[in-house]
Amino acid sequence: MARIQPQDFEDEENDAKGAEDFRPLTAEEVQNLRLQQPLLSIWRVVLAQVVVGLAVAALTWLITGQVSAAGSAAYGALSVVVPAALFARGLTSKTNAIHTGAAVFAFLLWEMVKIGLTIAMLYAAIWLVKDLSWPAMLVGFVVTMKVYWVVFAWRKVFHPVN
Repeated sequence: MARIQPQDFEDEENDAKGAEDFRPLTAEEVQNLRLQQPLLSIWRVVLAQVVVGLAVAALTWLITGQVSAAGSAAYGALSVVVPAALFARGLTSKTNAIHTGAAVFAFLLWEMVKIGLTIAMLYAAIWLVKDLSWPAMLVGFVVTMKVYWVVFAWRKVFHPVN
């Protein structure tokens, strides 16, 4: 069992000194910080997912030459876009701005709705997509879902500073 050493308490002393040195940011400093790290609209993410989904479907058609594979890839992308759009709509409603607790509850609720709808759409693909190609559908699904990370990494491109 490790023994407690005096240096283990030095961080607490530094934290206390740091709390004394704390000062709130000025309005100008906050504005500069926001310009460096812009907020990203969830609707821009959904739009980027639509564009990527269409591109994946087109590339699938060009590579395979099969309309059914392109339709499967498009349906996979749609299985991401439709739930994401519903999630975005739920989160951007006026009700969520009333109370912080309501916003947290709404986030959890709409996230569960998004996951449930995604699973339901993937399950329904068996009946809805003629000549379903599972690999093509999964490629469309995964690539479209990864747009979240690309948009976040490139948020300054998707949200240019005015």
